[in-house]
Amino acid sequence: MQVEIWSDVMCPFCYIGKRKFESALAQFPGKENIEITWKSFQLSPDLKTQPDKNIDQFLAEYKGMPLEEAKHLNDHVTALAKRVGLVYNFDKAVVANSFNAHRFSHFAKQYGKQNEAEEKLFHSYFTDGKNIDDYGFLIQSGTEIGLDATALKAALENGAYADDVRTDIYEAQQIGARGVPFYVFNRQYAVSGAQDSRVFLETLEKAFASWQKANPVHQK
Repeated sequence: MQVEIWSDVMCPFCYIGKRKFESALAQFPGKENIEITWKSFQLSPDLKTQPDKNIDQFLAEYKGMPLEEAKHLNDHVTALAKRVGLVYNFDKAVVANSFNAHRFSHFAKQYGKQNEAEEKLFHSYFTDGKNIDDYGFLIQSGTEIGLDATALKAALENGAYADDVRTDIYEAQQIGARGVPFYVFNRQYAVSGAQDSRVFLETLEKAFASWQKANPVHQK
């Protein structure tokens, strides 16, 4: 059964949602029958990569709010992340456009490494303060998760997978996903936001029951 997850690498709630969904999947008896596909989404498609800009400053400008309020929001999200075992270091975060990171994820998908790619991107952005728009970083990250560096370098430099990213974004618009994370189960049920793992588990169970009826011979 397909679970599609529309997400953006620079979305703090997407990483939190990933942990909550993983918690639900770990409790789900039929997890070996679940196939996860990560879909691209950009919260700030026109964002210019600015390695020297503070993330609090960026958020203040982007949202049109005082700097202190932006810092308070990031502190709040950091606390939410900590509850699911994540460490957010917004003081180190690099303001970066996520388009090339999404292309990297699509490249990894071709080799069955998309989930590893997404985890690497999230951790690098929120915890390690890496520039997710930098080709050198993306190639190194690909090598670390077992991807071919030469093929990845060529793909990044020739603009490969750009159409795949745009298609995902267009598809999100068509199904009414205005924000992320957005989860679609078996193209029948949807969960919006980083919901409690119980919500994900209940939706998995409901969608899987429907999928089982339609696919009795494909179950593992």
